[in-house]
Amino acid sequence: MILTDAEKALLDGSGGVARARAMELLVDYGRILGADRLVETTNVAGVPGQATPFLRAFFEPEGGQAAIFSRFDLDCDVVFDVPLAGVRTACLQSGVDPLGWQELGKPEAAFIASRDAEAYAGSLGVEMLRTCTPYLAGNVPVFGEHCAWMESSAVIYANSVLGARTNTEGRHSTSAAMLVGRIPYWGLHRPENRKAQDHVHVKVPVESVFEWGMLGYFVGEVAGEAIPVLDGALSQPDVVRLKHFGAAAASSGGVELYHLVGITPEAPTLTAALGDSRPDTIVYDETARRRVWESLNANGTDEAVDFVMLGCPHAAIEQMREVAGLLDGKQVTSRLWIFTSRAVRDQAAAEGLLRVITAAGGHVLTDTCSAIGNAVPPGTRVVALDSAKQAHYLPAMMGIEAWFGTTAECIDAAITGRWRGVAP
Repeated sequence: MILTDAEKALLDGSGGVARARAMELLVDYGRILGADRLVETTNVAGVPGQATPFLRAFFEPEGGQAAIFSRFDLDCDVVFDVPLAGVRTACLQSGVDPLGWQELGKPEAAFIASRDAEAYAGSLGVEMLRTCTPYLAGNVPVFGEHCAWMESSAVIYANSVLGARTNTEGRHSTSAAMLVGRIPYWGLHRPENRKAQDHVHVKVPVESVFEWGMLGYFVGEVAGEAIPVLDGALSQPDVVRLKHFGAAAASSGGVELYHLVGITPEAPTLTAALGDSRPDTIVYDETARRRVWESLNANGTDEAVDFVMLGCPHAAIEQMREVAGLLDGKQVTSRLWIFTSRAVRDQAAAEGLLRVITAAGGHVLTDTCSAIGNAVPPGTRVVALDSAKQAHYLPAMMGIEAWFGTTAECIDAAITGRWRGVAP
């Protein structure tokens, strides 16, 4: 691997022990990946130093939070003082809402571990965004910017919608990148690897958030880990639609980048998105659409809904407004959890939306979701979801039935306690 003089100096210890160990990790990582060099990044999103009760107890004898970062994050055999973050670093979602941990059924030990880990990361200069949608909480990379991000739905949004460059990184690589501002130059950092490999032609109108989620789920299934380009009967999508589309495609498949002809920045035309590739065309028609809906609702049999979960990926303010409008003056009979970021929750509170949702019996939670937090209300048997991603994961993770539908259908289920959604 070719290193610059500055990188060699960091590796040799010019920036201290922690940065030297971070460079060692990234160089080894890059060699395994076949990268010939590192690339500078000033935008990292991970979970540096975050702790569960198990990690807290395991590393407490070795030095607590510093040991978690040294031994676990950077995979070192010694514990050292960790310096301030060298570049902008955001902390993504965890498993605990600091205000709603009891509603989530979390033990106090989980809250304390999360609280102390947050304080530690904050002392290192980390932004505590605590969300899977950092682009809705102030971290919006620009076109061509090299990032080091975790979280599949955030990665696919950054790559596709914003035209930034990042692979789906892990805890170790992001914590190392936080200290030295480097990441291996491979995969989607390289322009030649960002061309489309599959072509999906959409024949049925795709307009609502619900429809964009189903299309994303279809695309993930057919593309796998390839890069798809889509054209056809697509409406002009907003942030919420693109958020749900990408999250679904990254769940049913491993899509990290997609192109929408005439919409996303690297696809002004189909030819521009494909480059020299000429793949067969995959069609999304009424038959495919119906099959996706049936797949997402395959384990729903009992129409008695006892739990409704919204906000995966974390709800945007537009979605909070929609939910508040649907709930205004009504009362839920099933448990309703809506997950969002701290930033959006504060805005919802300022607009009075939080008051409306709470008055109706709903709970607005931050920092996590049912899948990340492995949390559903006690006794949950049947859940209603407006997220294809959550419908993909939650039934298997929590052993429950799930219905997938529109936000309005989910709110209706929360109010009536019954699933009355209809097939498209």
